[in-house]
Amino acid sequence: MTTTHSTATTTVRPPDPTPEQIRRAPKVLLHDHLDGGLRPATVVELARATGYTALPETDPERLGAWFREAADSGSLERYLETFAHTVGVMQTRDALVRVAAECAEDLAADGVVYAEVRYAPEQHLEGGLGLQEVVEAVNEGFREGERRAREAGHRIRVGALLTAMRHAARALEIAELANRNRDSGVVGFDIAGAEAGHPPTRHLDAFEYLKRENNHFTIHAGEAFGLPSIWQALQWCGADRLGHGVRIIDDIEVRADGTVALGRLAAYVRDKRIPLELCPSSNLQTGAADSYTEHPIGLLRRLHFRATVNTDNRLMSHTTMTREFEHLVDAFGYTLDDIQWFSVNAMKSAFIPFDERLAMINDVIKPGFAELKAAWLFQDPAPTSTYASNRG
Repeated sequence: MTTTHSTATTTVRPPDPTPEQIRRAPKVLLHDHLDGGLRPATVVELARATGYTALPETDPERLGAWFREAADSGSLERYLETFAHTVGVMQTRDALVRVAAECAEDLAADGVVYAEVRYAPEQHLEGGLGLQEVVEAVNEGFREGERRAREAGHRIRVGALLTAMRHAARALEIAELANRNRDSGVVGFDIAGAEAGHPPTRHLDAFEYLKRENNHFTIHAGEAFGLPSIWQALQWCGADRLGHGVRIIDDIEVRADGTVALGRLAAYVRDKRIPLELCPSSNLQTGAADSYTEHPIGLLRRLHFRATVNTDNRLMSHTTMTREFEHLVDAFGYTLDDIQWFSVNAMKSAFIPFDERLAMINDVIKPGFAELKAAWLFQDPAPTSTYASNRG
């Protein structure tokens, strides 16, 4: 809610957050796909360098428009088809380093201070790389991107999530790869891909292994598929977070008188503070929501679920964290306090050690938002206080 400051002579209301304030705000991103965030110009240049000839457009601007239009179909399956082209140009070590470095740079320029970026190593082997070589290349790229960001005056920390494709049979192998690299930049594990017909329980061996190793994992669940996907991810597999989880709204009833009743699963998710990696723009494209104003994030925020805001695929959704929050400000009247709430939620839910999460919240996020929220006090003309007016 917007805070109102009153004196005997005037009432001053801080203005709604501007796009520039949202961009400068220290944001946290938990759900972003490396192969869904390439710069269109990079796709074109890498295709030329690697001999990839299947691009539908070779002009960067037209290619960017093609990705957005192809993804804006209302179908998750059609949305996922666009990745053939980005993955197609990410089959060499140099390409992976470049894409990862640019990812970190772009996120930092957008005000993201902490990000967990996911990718599937098994999808980058066509050029002869091994799984470990893929991980090392991406980690190198993230560190290079962090360095370039610092030189540009931005700060960001990027952790990698290794993803196994749920339609394949390599989940345990990728989970073991994530565990081997947990001290060199890989912070957790995920499964992704089309949900229908590919339940998370197919990969129980991977999740049991990670639990035995005291490691972290999230599961894509409750995006295109409903409550059974969420239930399986939590109660059978033991996920720490839900990738998307937007369909938890199916277990929440809003009655005619405005009161709300939570089903047993929704109540469990809220009571256990299970993080929801919500991706509003992506959800609109895949048909999980009809508009920003109707997106479940508004109700989930009001009900104090552990909701977070994410980009999913910045190229396909033509989005950034700033744009995501701009849409939510327009749809729900969110203030900087709301944006801070989402950012703190995300940082609490990150897969790095507790003391580091706490330091990021107390030393980076809260001070950054406090500075932005106080800026209105120093605008000219400043509000006149009772003390100053009485001294005239």
